[in-house]
Amino acid sequence: MNRYLRHYKALASLGIPIIIGQVGTIVLGVADTVMIGHHSTEELAGAAFVNSIFVLGLLVCLGFSNAITPMVSNLFGQGNESRIGEVLRNAIAANMLMGLFVTGVLFLTYCFIDRLGQPQNLIPVMRPYFAINMISIPFACCFNVMKQLFDGITHTRVPMWTMIGGVAINIIGNYLLIYGMCGFPEMGLTGAGIATLISRMLMMVALACVFFLGKRYGKVRKGLFAGKMNKSDFRRLWSMGIPLAAQLGMETAAFSLSGVMVGWIGMVSLAAHQVMLTISQFFYLIYFGMAAAISVRVGYFSGQGDHVAMKDNVVAGFRLIMLIAFCLSVPTVVFGRDLIGLFTDNEEVGLLASSCIAPLIAYQFGDGLQYTYSNALRGIGRVKPLMTVAFVAYFMVSLPVGYMLGIRMGMGLAGIWWAFPLGLTGAGVAFRHLFNSTLSSSQH
Repeated sequence: MNRYLRHYKALASLGIPIIIGQVGTIVLGVADTVMIGHHSTEELAGAAFVNSIFVLGLLVCLGFSNAITPMVSNLFGQGNESRIGEVLRNAIAANMLMGLFVTGVLFLTYCFIDRLGQPQNLIPVMRPYFAINMISIPFACCFNVMKQLFDGITHTRVPMWTMIGGVAINIIGNYLLIYGMCGFPEMGLTGAGIATLISRMLMMVALACVFFLGKRYGKVRKGLFAGKMNKSDFRRLWSMGIPLAAQLGMETAAFSLSGVMVGWIGMVSLAAHQVMLTISQFFYLIYFGMAAAISVRVGYFSGQGDHVAMKDNVVAGFRLIMLIAFCLSVPTVVFGRDLIGLFTDNEEVGLLASSCIAPLIAYQFGDGLQYTYSNALRGIGRVKPLMTVAFVAYFMVSLPVGYMLGIRMGMGLAGIWWAFPLGLTGAGVAFRHLFNSTLSSSQH
């Protein structure tokens, strides 16, 4: 206990603000689902499909921006703040290019949305919601860059408060625009999309204002303005960002493409799938917050060349994530049916969603393991193997097993969800082996 105590404290200090910000994202997802679900079941099903596609795009952008954190935290560990500004300059350009690419892919998806096997009565509901979310991608990319900067220099409370504010604005916007309150038109799902767009724009502006007006960031700003676009930083951002985006994107694709398979089953299954995806966010977004703290600390110790502290930090982080998993799993099992009832009044949707509680709990160990060690690998800059592991775990294990169980064997939605524990646990075991072998080889 004494050996890991300092790491528990440091990770909690860094991770809790990130987790609180992520909880804000969870609250937003819950609010969207509850508000849309009580407006109409058709809109809930439409949101399920669109969100499953957009989560993939947004997390590809987020994964790509994750390359910034280890670069910044490594320089922060060396006390080189002016170089951080130069990295930021290159990061803004690289992430905007990635944002434009993702927006282009989403636009192609939008053009062929009626050919993806979804219920035809949902297409008119999906299209405007899809288009509005597509416009928000560049703003989300700019926000990601600034958030990774603040996280990398351990000022995690700044994005925390920004995200909380953005969630509050989004929920208010949902109330006004979904239901048509206070003189606003009743816009349903389209109103939810507009509220999301406005909140993403304001969150980006808020972080930019803090950075450009805050005295404590003077050295970083100086490096930003004095620095130059250079091939070295740009190449490193892309060489690290692409594997990180691919790993996170392929993991998300396992859920997103599973959503497409669920759509083949029917509208009720699609609505139940959306409810369970929203509940699952309570788990993985909190893991993501603590894992981000692990990456920052590993990058910091990597800059100092302290291999023992790196390994101890990761072990401590995994224990904290498992503690979080236990604390979330117990109430989910005990009150799962009541929790599902918050999202929908449809009894058939509720019963179908309840069948997915067991596989949801079953994959928490693997999810925590893969988040811990993928972020540890990010901290030491060994990210290229992430793509291979992710491809095997999610595309060669999770998706085919989900198809066999859910579609071919007739287990439906629950069968698709039972494939997730296999893919996530396999990825976690492989990432752990890669991290430990990398540290062992570097020490020798």
